[in-house]
Amino acid sequence: MSSEALAFLMFVAGLVLLMGIGLNMAFALVLTGAAMAWALDFWDTQLLAQNMVAGIDSFPLLAVPFFILAGELMNSGGISRRIIEMAQAWVGHIRGGLGFVAIGAAVLMASMSGSALADTAALATILLPMMRQQGYPMHTSAGLIASGGIIAPIIPPSMPFVIYGVTTNTSISALFISGIVPGILMGVGLIVAWKLQLRSIELPPGGERPPLATRLRAVRKAFWALLMPLIIIGGMKSGVFTPTEAAVVAAMYALVVALFIHRELTIVDVGPVLVRAAKTTAVVMFLCAGAQVASYMITLADLPNVLTGWLGTMVNNPRLLMAAMMLALVLIGTALDLTPTILIFAPVMLPIAVKAGIDPVYFGLMFVLNGAIGLITPPVGTVLNVVAGVGRLPMHQVIKGVNPFLFTYLLILILFIVFPQLVTAPVAWMR
Repeated sequence: MSSEALAFLMFVAGLVLLMGIGLNMAFALVLTGAAMAWALDFWDTQLLAQNMVAGIDSFPLLAVPFFILAGELMNSGGISRRIIEMAQAWVGHIRGGLGFVAIGAAVLMASMSGSALADTAALATILLPMMRQQGYPMHTSAGLIASGGIIAPIIPPSMPFVIYGVTTNTSISALFISGIVPGILMGVGLIVAWKLQLRSIELPPGGERPPLATRLRAVRKAFWALLMPLIIIGGMKSGVFTPTEAAVVAAMYALVVALFIHRELTIVDVGPVLVRAAKTTAVVMFLCAGAQVASYMITLADLPNVLTGWLGTMVNNPRLLMAAMMLALVLIGTALDLTPTILIFAPVMLPIAVKAGIDPVYFGLMFVLNGAIGLITPPVGTVLNVVAGVGRLPMHQVIKGVNPFLFTYLLILILFIVFPQLVTAPVAWMR
């Protein structure tokens, strides 16, 4: 067996073993990278330390803590709540209206925070008690909210796109643009799936539609929240600021709105918000540091070319190769969270995709979309855990409720494999 193949097997086996015993993912990445260095006779502790520092020494990665902070400020400062209240004013009176509220609010909030966990927590905290009170089946409601939450990694500004772009040296702005159409299609897909679910759900008929004045008042209350994505996306599209600077703008905008316009946040409250954002940032950045060690050793072992040789004739058939890699990522997503999946596998898979003639931005969108679906795929399903925890529901109920919406997302994934122009054409047009 070649040293490259041995290094690859050590990497996979080591990672599975360390995850199996419950070791933190960042530590597992560092240790598997060190094991590969030993197998390749390239052991150097100073080099390992330098790679860990290099993993977080990146200007574009500064977007991550600021987007995390923006999400925390949105939830604490009443911005998220006003979005949900506006959606309820317009569609809440329809039969099953709270489900449509969840979908609409998920799409709008996704265009502000870029964090699946933050959006899901906000939606579940506000909407699940209302759904329970109005007699909605809790498993279906929880599944819908979890499914809506994972639109956040796709619609810009997306934190996973930032991490993917930094990890693979892909244009973050182009990745942001690539997520607009798929994100909207995800929302449309959820609407269709929810309508189909309503056929088998016993709910009272819709109530009386609120007066136009009430609905317009809700829009006026949410005005500053609705202005946020326009500023962020418009600023990046016009070249006023970069994606990294956009994250700073988003955080500062959310802070100003929460403190001085909505006045639901005080100076005293800012401290705990910063602490929560710092804790989440530390977890993500440590993952980036650990992944850089493994990524460096993967590159040193020339594993992309090794895998290309194993894939053989599929490299000459881009759609078949894409289908094979997406299937592999679906399986990986059942065990790994989105961020580790990007950090570990994106540097390995992207060179193979590019060699097959697959557009790197399209591949990045598909990679992140697949990883986002993994957030609602058992047994790990981080977003499922958030909904189960907030709603105090057994995990098996949430898994049962998410299945119809998970199937919808898989159909969308297949649609993009068959028709990649749905992603590439808007990117080419909007660039």
